Amino acid sequence: MTFEEVLPHIKNGTKAIREGWSGFELYIELRDEIGTSEGTFLPVTPYFLIKTSDEGYSMFSPTPCDVLAEDWKLVDAD
Repeated sequence: MTFEEVLPHIKNGTKAIREGWSGFELYIELRDEIGTSEGTFLPVTPYFLIKTSDEGYSMFSPTPCDVLAEDWKLVDAD
């Protein structure tokens, strides 16, 4: 799939990954809120996170290579 094809799915909560990645990257997802120390959630400008195999999350900004790639696929991460 292309990034253009996968993006509507990501916007609807589906997680995605590129097949060409090494396996350290588990998936990317779109977030539109952040949690507070009080347990509430605040709306924010949407942003991508990438989940990695070391149990961490990092910010994700698609590169031109990511945007032009045709090896995107949807994943069931739960």
